[in-house]
Amino acid sequence: MSYKIVIDSCGELSEDMKTDGHFCNVALELDVDGVKIRDDETFDQKDFLRRVRESSAGPKSSCPSPESYMNAYDCGADHVYAVTLSEELSGSYNSAVLGAKLYEEEHGRKDIYVFNSRSASIGETLIGRKIQEYEEAGCSFAEVVEKTEDYIRSINTFFVLESLETLRKNGRLSNVKAFVANTLNIKPVMSATKEGSIQQLDQARGMKKALEKMVKDMIRKTRDCENRILAISHCNCPERAQFVKAQIEKLAHFKEIMILNTAGVSSMYANDGGVIMVV
Repeated sequence: MSYKIVIDSCGELSEDMKTDGHFCNVALELDVDGVKIRDDETFDQKDFLRRVRESSAGPKSSCPSPESYMNAYDCGADHVYAVTLSEELSGSYNSAVLGAKLYEEEHGRKDIYVFNSRSASIGETLIGRKIQEYEEAGCSFAEVVEKTEDYIRSINTFFVLESLETLRKNGRLSNVKAFVANTLNIKPVMSATKEGSIQQLDQARGMKKALEKMVKDMIRKTRDCENRILAISHCNCPERAQFVKAQIEKLAHFKEIMILNTAGVSSMYANDGGVIMVV
């Protein structure tokens, strides 16, 4: 059976995924002081980060329309899967679900399933790859859905940000907490809850120590490392991603460690210098 995997643009696609006809992105839109920026192949990270630094209000994002998802589902594939960033962080999941209903109203019944990643960024990337793994193994549509939902429940998302300003400006962090962290060079080690919201795990003085703590927190929570793929995304700081990879390799052996640069929405939240890790 043919299949398509639709990932909202918060999920980074590797170069292999971009050239693989089974994957496509549905773009969110970013807004910095009234300037609309589409999160697709035209996204210019350097220009976006400059605009964010100069903005007093901070960037915002809007989820894809249900019609955008509906059009992505209209692809000729027998099985269609959508992967969205956490429902706790965006309306993308609800939009994707509504898009499936609109598709069936116009075109009739089709096997479409929308996954709430309960993560973001390369968490969505890993989920997309897992869907493909199950499809290529010959699993039925129902089996792919069940196995992928089990996989989503097993993943953990961690991140350390250079600056908390975007989270503060978007109302996801108190002004006092952001001020103290930025003033004292305290870098919180953050993670996603099992529901997909944001929580603080730890903190450290300075980025290097925070990244080291993030790695140790991940190792403590991860079982069966040698059979898992670990993904790292970074916002304009490849050297930090390589540092994290080196720290991981000192402590555990993973099936694969992949590194990607953040796309638009992930760049908005990670901000310049942020590092995200999902396993």
